[in-house]
Amino acid sequence: MLGDFITRCLVLILGYAYPALECYKTMEKNRVDIEELRFWCQYWIIVAMLTILERIGDIFISWVPMYGELKLALFIYLWYPKTKGSGYVYETVLRPFVSKREPDIDRKMQEWRLRAWDLAIFYYQNCSELGQSAFFQVVEYLMGQSARFKHSRTESQARSTWWRR
Repeated sequence: MLGDFITRCLVLILGYAYPALECYKTMEKNRVDIEELRFWCQYWIIVAMLTILERIGDIFISWVPMYGELKLALFIYLWYPKTKGSGYVYETVLRPFVSKREPDIDRKMQEWRLRAWDLAIFYYQNCSELGQSAFFQVVEYLMGQSARFKHSRTESQARSTWWRR
């Protein structure tokens, strides 16, 4: 359990924080080296794809012994200056895969974008109707409480004047 926690912390630091800092440094240089910028873009594209695949396949791969350590080693391999693994993985695996399927991916993304927009509008309309009805129910309840409060107050005033007589 402690080992898993340490591995997760190292993945966050060495897989996300350190590369983000290096990418920031590259971007903020006076003269940006296009190759270095390309390297970091490739790294972040690969990390994004791995994160998506990991979320989908987590059920199937999380039980693998030393999974966290292997993930950490992969992240380090991708950005380590001597291996520059992100360039290799990008050019040999990701680029050929995406370039063959780019029109299909674009079409699917457009479909999902339209579906997401339709879904957002549907939920907005339903939530606004629900919110309006809930608001009016609250107002009716408060008005009813106010009328009961006035009625009980008038009765108590009438009783108090009856005792004074």
